[in-house]
Amino acid sequence: MAGDSRVLMDHNIEIGATPAQVKKLPKHLREAQISTDRTHLISDPVKKPRQRYVQKDGKCNVHHGNVQETYRYLSDLFTTLVDLRWRFSFLIFTLVYIVNWLFFGFLWWLIALIRGDLVHGDEEGWTPCVENLNSFVSAFLFSIETETTIGYGYRVITEKCPEGIILLLVQAILGSIVNAMMVGCMFVKISQPKNRAETLMFSHNAVISVRDNKMCLMFRVGDLRNSHIVEASIRAKLIRSQQTKEGEFIPLNQTDINIGFDTGDDRLFLVSPLIISHEINAKSPFWEMSMAQIEKEEFEIVVILEGMVEATGMTCQARSSYLDTEVLWGYRFTPVLSLEKGFYEVDYNNFHDVYETNTPTCSAKELATKLRDEPLLPQLPLLSPEPKGQTFDSLEPPSTQDLQNQEEEREDVDLWSNTGENNGSNAALAELPVPDSLPG
Repeated sequence: MAGDSRVLMDHNIEIGATPAQVKKLPKHLREAQISTDRTHLISDPVKKPRQRYVQKDGKCNVHHGNVQETYRYLSDLFTTLVDLRWRFSFLIFTLVYIVNWLFFGFLWWLIALIRGDLVHGDEEGWTPCVENLNSFVSAFLFSIETETTIGYGYRVITEKCPEGIILLLVQAILGSIVNAMMVGCMFVKISQPKNRAETLMFSHNAVISVRDNKMCLMFRVGDLRNSHIVEASIRAKLIRSQQTKEGEFIPLNQTDINIGFDTGDDRLFLVSPLIISHEINAKSPFWEMSMAQIEKEEFEIVVILEGMVEATGMTCQARSSYLDTEVLWGYRFTPVLSLEKGFYEVDYNNFHDVYETNTPTCSAKELATKLRDEPLLPQLPLLSPEPKGQTFDSLEPPSTQDLQNQEEEREDVDLWSNTGENNGSNAALAELPVPDSLPG
C-alpha cells in the first residue's frame, strides 16, 4: 500500500496536479514581498492615481475651509438660497411661511387680547377688531387667510380698529415680499441650466496625432438634444504645478490652450458631434513634449463649453477634464456621422471610440524641424508645379510605352510652340502698312 501511494504521488507530480495533502504556505510567504531598490530598478515606473481638479461630470474638487467672513453669504441671500440643496431649500421654504403666519397670528391675537375681544366678543353691542376671533388658533387661521388672500368670509376685520388696519397693511406688504423671494428662489432653482449640461457629452479620452503635417491635440464634444445651444463657445485650460525661475512653486497653475480663439474656431455650431483641435505650435505648452515626456508629466486639461439654452435663453456651462493618463498618443476618433436618405445620422455608440494611427513619437518642435529640412514625399507634387519627368529613384529602364508617352508630350509642346510662332508672325504682318498697289 505504501508503494502504491508513493507511485500515485509521483504520478501527480508528473502531470502537474496538486497533491491532496499539501499544506498552504504561511501568511507572510503568501503576501507580496517588500520591494527593494533593485525591484524599483527592474520594474516599470507606475504613476500614482492623482486627485482630479475637475471631475468628468464637471464638478470641481475644491472645498473652501476656514472661511471667517461668513457674513458675505448673507449679503447675497438670494444666491445663497438658490445654491442650497433641495432638501434644505424645501425646509427653509416651509419654515419661512410657517414662522411668518405664526408671527402675524400672534400679533392679531395680542390686539384682540388688549382690546378685550377675547372676553367681550360674544356680548351684544360689542364691536371687536376682528369678528369671530376668540382664540390663538382663530388668530392663526385669520393670519393665513389674510396673507394667502383666501377670504372665507367668516373672520372679517372691522372699521373701528385702526391698529388692525395698520397691521393688515404691514402683513400684506411683507407677505408679498416673502412670496416674491420664496417663489423666485424656487423658480430659479427649478429652471437652472445645470440639467441641460447633462446632455452635453465629452469624449472619455483626448488624442494626439498628425493633421495636415501638424501635431494636434483633439477631443470630441456632442449634444444629445435636438434643441441647440445658441452661441456655443469652448475653451481649454492646462492645469499643472509649476516652479518659476526664481524658485517660487505655483500649485495648479492655469495655462490657456488655444483651440481657435484667434481664428474663431472656438465658436461652435453644435448640431452634430465635433472634434475640437488644438494645434501644437510654438505657443503651445506641448510644443517640446514628446510621447515619452508626456507619459512622465503630471497635468490635467480642463475643457469648458458655454452657450445659451435655446428654450429658456439662460446661460449653460458644461465642464470635463482629461488627466495625463487619458491623453492617448497616436490615435484618432472613429467617425460617427453617416449620410442616410434625406438626413445625417449620428451613431453615439462610437462617440468615445478611437483607432490607432501612424504618428511620430517625437515632439511637435522636432517634427516641424524635420518637415522643414526634409519634406515628406507626398508634399513633392504640391511643392513643384513642373511636369513629372524621369527620376533616378527607379533603377529599371523606361518601357516602350513610357517612351511613346514622352514623345507624344514633346510633339504636343512643339505643336503649341509652332502655333504660337505662327500666330506671332501673323500678328506682326497684320501690323505692317498695306500698300495701295502692288508692283507689277
